[in-house]
Amino acid sequence: MIKSVIEDIFAEDVFNDSVMRERLPKPVYKQLKETIDKDLELDSHIAGAVAHAMKEWALERGATHYTHWFQPMTGTTAEKHDAFLTPTGDGGVIMEFSGKELIKGEPDASSFPSGGLRATFEARGYTAWDCTSPAFLKKDAIGVTLCIPTAFCSYTGEALDKKTPLLRSMEAVNDQAVRILKLFGHNDVESVSVSVGAEQEYFLVDRDKYLQREDLIFTGRTLFGAMPPKGQELDDHYFGTIKERVAAFMKELNEECWKLGILAKTQHNEVAPAQHEMAPIYSTANIATDHNQLVMEIMKKVAKRHNLECLLHEKPFAGVNGSGKHDNWSLVTNTGKNLLDPGKTPHENVQFLLFLSAIIRAVDENAVLLRFSAANPGNDHRLGANEAPPAIISVFLGEQLEDVVDQLIETGEAKSSLQGGRLTTGVNTLPDFRRDATDRNRTSPFAFTGNKFEFRMVASSLSVAGPNTVLNTIVADVLEDMANQLEKAEDFDTAVHDLIKKTFTEHRQVIFNGNGYSEEWPKEAERRGLPNVKSMVDAIPSLIDPKTIEIFEKHHVLSKVELESRAEINYEAYAKAINIEARTMIDMASKKYIPAIIRHTTSLAESINAVKSACPAADVSVQTELLTTSSALLTKTKTALKKLEEVTSQANEKAEGEEQAHFFMDKVMPAMNDLRAPIDELEMLVDKELWPVPSYADMLFEV
Repeated sequence: MIKSVIEDIFAEDVFNDSVMRERLPKPVYKQLKETIDKDLELDSHIAGAVAHAMKEWALERGATHYTHWFQPMTGTTAEKHDAFLTPTGDGGVIMEFSGKELIKGEPDASSFPSGGLRATFEARGYTAWDCTSPAFLKKDAIGVTLCIPTAFCSYTGEALDKKTPLLRSMEAVNDQAVRILKLFGHNDVESVSVSVGAEQEYFLVDRDKYLQREDLIFTGRTLFGAMPPKGQELDDHYFGTIKERVAAFMKELNEECWKLGILAKTQHNEVAPAQHEMAPIYSTANIATDHNQLVMEIMKKVAKRHNLECLLHEKPFAGVNGSGKHDNWSLVTNTGKNLLDPGKTPHENVQFLLFLSAIIRAVDENAVLLRFSAANPGNDHRLGANEAPPAIISVFLGEQLEDVVDQLIETGEAKSSLQGGRLTTGVNTLPDFRRDATDRNRTSPFAFTGNKFEFRMVASSLSVAGPNTVLNTIVADVLEDMANQLEKAEDFDTAVHDLIKKTFTEHRQVIFNGNGYSEEWPKEAERRGLPNVKSMVDAIPSLIDPKTIEIFEKHHVLSKVELESRAEINYEAYAKAINIEARTMIDMASKKYIPAIIRHTTSLAESINAVKSACPAADVSVQTELLTTSSALLTKTKTALKKLEEVTSQANEKAEGEEQAHFFMDKVMPAMNDLRAPIDELEMLVDKELWPVPSYADMLFEV
């Protein structure tokens, strides 16, 4: 049997189940496997044997250091490297790695965002081994490093990272889903895991041109830039032939991902020029989150090897599609059953309908919180534009399921399910095939896509830990309420039927199968009572809403203090991001654009004088008109620059937190837009040779 390239390299740098089975003593492997599969507490007595096997495996592959790899609330990853070496009495060294070093690390916690959980002088923090996500090797200029996925918490036990709340939320939804399944007679089900697949959109631009744009370097997006004559209007880039340079990048990206056990599956050109997408096969939410963080890191690293720059910002170029991260979410039992699989006759699948109604209720009751979970400063530029979903949370079910829901609401009983039938192409040599019962809807932020929900609102640079933590927790809370009701019921069949009907009836307003991009939808959504939260800043208060606090504390996901800290962190993150953008605009306008425009107007003036001197009767109206227009726009630029300088200074005088974030949103952002407008207009007038930075055309079409 011929072995493929993928099979040959897949997971070669991962200390996964097959490696553990081979290298660990059988009793140790069995106990660790049971700990992982059943979410049991780790027995510290087996840590020494695991650490020894992990170290030997890593050393054989050239590792010199290990690190506790964690995900602080910066949204990125963090690591501190320690060598395996231990000195001996004779002046030599031996390579050691203990169970204690595997289980616990102590990075400095004072310099990571904590939202007041840690003061600067309170430095101690702990990283704790997450044995549910396998260790892996990172190979780079440093050498080979053994990376151990860990959670990160403070000295007093509060979560300082993205992983800890995610793991807690996974336990919460597992507990409540199992309760429901037991009521349906599934006594063989011991656990329910959250399955996630995070599709990743990104842009690739030439690195030499990227390095000439301070806005891309400092903020990840172009703060200035006029649209080229051609954008995405021809739809010729979407699924188009992949260019050689990009193909070489994708090939290496795949190989790097496969070595780390990342199930990179799909690659293609996205709608905007220079935009692309990579999609993986689903994993558990924890591993999928770890993998997506690695994917973003690998994309950046591999791009540089090809003299490219990978842009993960949600809106790096105004006027064309932004990038998102489609978070595909479902629930799967340890027996392999997908709880969101409706089957061929969903109207008869009571268990599916109950879980479906629970998710719809959870989304409807926590819409603003779910909107916040997908937010960052960059996503505010994207939502509601082009292919991005609107800022209004709604649920797409498709014709088949919406029909079932309507039958239940209107008659109290669903008697049929729409079927897809056969699709005839009209070409004799092409086969007819079965058509799905439901079309897809690209405008929906939360869409049912056959056997899962696709949360399409998530920001492309954001960790998927946050959205999945919220989704897991709010669904767990509804499932708990349903389980409490059904466990008391004398007639389960009647009770579950009535509960499904009641839930669909009360939350029907959040179901929307129409065009989310239409002008009518926001008005219709308002009539339905659905919130339209357009800014991250306006969504942050949902974190500390009493209802949110009650839900998250009840399920032991985040305490009130931890939620308050995250609200503070997000206010600060927004303010700092916009402050950096404003200061970058001020710097670029002062040092690049205005001097270039002055050179342009000076050249025009000299041209007018030279022509008049050589030929007094010559017509210089064209040069004069250009000079007048350019000078007026230069004046407008200088006025806008001064205003931006003033409001940015005022913003930095505000106390950090909600007030400052709102000031940046309400005052600084409009001033930034006012500065951009005349400079973008001038770009269309000034000689290309004089323009100080690469244009959109240079970056979007020359890779």
